[in-house]
Amino acid sequence: MINQLVEKTRGKMEDTMTSLKRDLDSISTGRASPNLLDTIRAEVYGSMMPLSQLATVGVSDSTTLTVQVWDGHNTKAVEKAITNSNLGFNPMVDGNNIRIMIPKLSEERRKDLVKLAKKYGEDKKVAVRNVRRDSLDDFKKKEKELAASKDQIHSFGDIVQKITDEFVKKIDDAVVVKEKDLMKV
Repeated sequence: MINQLVEKTRGKMEDTMTSLKRDLDSISTGRASPNLLDTIRAEVYGSMMPLSQLATVGVSDSTTLTVQVWDGHNTKAVEKAITNSNLGFNPMVDGNNIRIMIPKLSEERRKDLVKLAKKYGEDKKVAVRNVRRDSLDDFKKKEKELAASKDQIHSFGDIVQKITDEFVKKIDDAVVVKEKDLMKV
């Protein structure tokens, strides 16, 4: 039972890392990457749909993304979603295809994006700590049911803290890598 709680905690923290990776991938480094458009949702068929369900996103060169919309009726909605995404992109429509030139980043913009990456990292560290707290609370609720000894209770707390420290370090490392990537000229 204790192992299940530890694995559940680790799984939730892995989900947080996945979320951080997705957030960091959505920050433009001035190079074309299909991940830049992962967060964009377009209003089609009366609902908001992710771009991945409406089009194929590709890279034609290091500074150009191509979006091939599967249904021509949705091209305008996809273009509008990209324009309104606050990513600073100016899409150009050519039939069912949309080209996006990735603008070069100024030094000031790079610094702003580094701040954003750090904010994402801090948010995810808070999330990891919340998982730790919830896990310890769950354990305390089930303590009597498990008939856990004082040593087991203390040991569980130590294990969860080690896992938390591991994920906080992973988050810090991921943010540092993104920061270096952003500050490359």
